[in-house]
Amino acid sequence: MTDLQTELISLLRKDCRIPLEQLAVMCGKSLPEVAAAIEGLERDNIILRYMPIINWDKTERAYVEAMIEVKVTPQKEQGFDALAARIYQFEEVKNLYLMSGDYDLLLLVEAPDLKRLAMFVSEKLSTFESVLSTSTSFVLKRYKTEGVIFDDPNKKDDRLVVSP
Repeated sequence: MTDLQTELISLLRKDCRIPLEQLAVMCGKSLPEVAAAIEGLERDNIILRYMPIINWDKTERAYVEAMIEVKVTPQKEQGFDALAARIYQFEEVKNLYLMSGDYDLLLLVEAPDLKRLAMFVSEKLSTFESVLSTSTSFVLKRYKTEGVIFDDPNKKDDRLVVSP
């Protein structure tokens, strides 16, 4: 990965809506160089998607979110990867991590209501033969996601002002 790509990743993580022209100025590079660097990051599956961070508490969307710790028996000759691939196919699963420590997998799941989240755990997740146990904790409030503090009273807009 080039220095330019590393710098672009840092800038895009802060604000993925920065126009290419502004990124070029910020990096001191030409527009074609910046465009090619970003295309390379996308082609190499380093940048997978551009998406906003939403404060769902300020919307009308109703849903239940939970973290589920899962203990499993790794599958012979496939370890955790094969089971993880089956689990992350479920639409309820938003994030899935292999962990060290007391449990093996950590899932962040979402469902429209508590009943459907419970059905996901009891009828889908727990039915896998290699799942030994689950422990579900419900998200009550988000304070910070991806470095973004929700409802920060001291928040200032640190984006550069663009003027004609």
